Amino acid sequence: MLIGLLSDSHGRAEVTARAVGLLREHGAEMLIHLGDIETESVIDELAGHNARVVFGNCDWNLKALAHYAGLLGVAVDDPMGQIEVGGKRIAYTHGHQENLVRRAMEERVDYLVHGHTHRVRDARVGPVRVINPGALFRAARYTAALLDPVADKLRVVPVPRSTRS
Repeated sequence: MLIGLLSDSHGRAEVTARAVGLLREHGAEMLIHLGDIETESVIDELAGHNARVVFGNCDWNLKALAHYAGLLGVAVDDPMGQIEVGGKRIAYTHGHQENLVRRAMEERVDYLVHGHTHRVRDARVGPVRVINPGALFRAARYTAALLDPVADKLRVVPVPRSTRS
């Protein structure tokens, strides 16, 4: 199963729509948004897909966003979620709560996926592969990522800033 990873939309629904479209075009069967969603319009772009979200430090209206996501069938796993795909455990959180990051590392999940820093990251920390797909706002280049946990492959996908890019 290919998992599409995106983060740090900061209310930018148009660029989120482009990221979702690209991830789906490349075969993503599930989408995980790693927080700093900020607006319902970003959640609208995840609706209708097999999508999950966690919230970030800029998501001030957690209850309202979680309620809205639920109405649209977008799963909310805040503040941290964990799924298993092909026998691989994937934990995901925004990344601003160090205790959650530490807990996932201590549990020795196969993957820890986070956002928050607005920088692409792909590193092994002991047995854990730590991944950040980058950001869809306030980044030198906008990116999302495709994770194939069974094959242990990651592909970073550039996302145009606008339809004219």
